[in-house]
Amino acid sequence: MLRDLDTLIASMQPELQPGVYVFASLPHDAVTSGAGIVATFREREGLTVVMEGRAAQAAGIVPLFRAAWITLTVHSDLNAVGLTAAFAHALGEAGISCNVMAAAYHDHIFVPADEGERAVDVLRELQRSAGKLSASSKP
Repeated sequence: MLRDLDTLIASMQPELQPGVYVFASLPHDAVTSGAGIVATFREREGLTVVMEGRAAQAAGIVPLFRAAWITLTVHSDLNAVGLTAAFAHALGEAGISCNVMAAAYHDHIFVPADEGERAVDVLRELQRSAGKLSASSKP
């Protein structure tokens, strides 16, 4: 598990997952065990689900946001400081919105569905820049 910010950024290895994913809001009592569910989060207003776009369409679920899913394959520590800010800033500078979920092993970034490839390019450039900085600071 990594905590050092420069090392995390230089090692993040963004990976675009295949397909389109959607964010949707369901009633609290909705059954969420089913194909296509990636994540859930219970809010006061309802149950937010992130799921495969095709599964949502088949179930008649109206998407709030259609997304491409990028996984940072580096095993980041949940106590690491600054990684989310760094990649969110880089994506923001490129005009790409992002929604982030941290899981036990990796960070997952959801960007507008049509921006997935460009977002990966931005993240890889951030990674290259951090790698150069890290290499130049070594004696």
